[in-house]
Amino acid sequence: MKKTRGFLDNLKEYYYKEYKKLFWIPVILFLLSALVIFNTARTTGDFINRDVSLKGGISITIETGYSDINNLENTLNLAFPTSSINLRTVESSGVITGIIIEASDISQNDLLAEITKLIPLTKENYNVETMGSTLGQSFFKQMFVALLIAFVSMGIVFQLYFKNIYGTAAALFSAFMDIFITVGITNLMGIKLTAGGIAAYLMLIGYSIDTSILLSTKLLKEKGDLKQGLFNAMTTGFTMSAAGIAAMGVSFLLTNNSTLRQIMLILVIGLVIDLITTWVGNVAFLRYYLERRK
Repeated sequence: MKKTRGFLDNLKEYYYKEYKKLFWIPVILFLLSALVIFNTARTTGDFINRDVSLKGGISITIETGYSDINNLENTLNLAFPTSSINLRTVESSGVITGIIIEASDISQNDLLAEITKLIPLTKENYNVETMGSTLGQSFFKQMFVALLIAFVSMGIVFQLYFKNIYGTAAALFSAFMDIFITVGITNLMGIKLTAGGIAAYLMLIGYSIDTSILLSTKLLKEKGDLKQGLFNAMTTGFTMSAAGIAAMGVSFLLTNNSTLRQIMLILVIGLVIDLITTWVGNVAFLRYYLERRK
């Protein structure tokens, strides 16, 4: 017990004294994410992987009781490895009554031919809709603008409350890094962004500002010992983030809905990254400012 406590005390002391060195951790993560995003843009023409709802493609609705969705999804992904394919089920009283298949970069005939290998298709039991790339692109731009507005609004509110441009810059830096690094990680994992995924990034801004407000309140608003205030804020912040990560993680494991799973996964990744960007990056900004002000 004493050894553990001694190790934690040494770790806290190192964290407090060597904050400038630790600042390189989020910087390195940022640079690695930039490389991943650049490679994604170079190979796909876009900085983020998008699914059919944001990219355009075809949507096939099938009236069927076929229940082996995983087998169908694996079959289609193997047949079209470079395409974006999403499957959703339509249920009534817990019973599957239909399947919705969304796909991009696939011809309608090729997709139908592959589906027919597992599910019998007739003219009466399926319907095909086409989403133009222009519509998907327009929706993506609108959601991106919404993300930008939320980001700017956060900065304005933060500045009005704290009246400290340095603290506002630190909070914006932390939020931007959260989103940027999370995008890099999801690109690396090959995740195709949906409209629900963009909503997750909007929520991530909210989580980021929560921890930034907590930190800035302790360091900029409250008077007292800087070191004690920092560790008090960190204890509360880590508890909040751990609760969020646990809740999102359980939701990710228990739900079968692909959109909800993507939202939860993005939030889990983002909250873990926020621990680094806030309690290493943001802290370094504020510590540097406070020490220069003395």
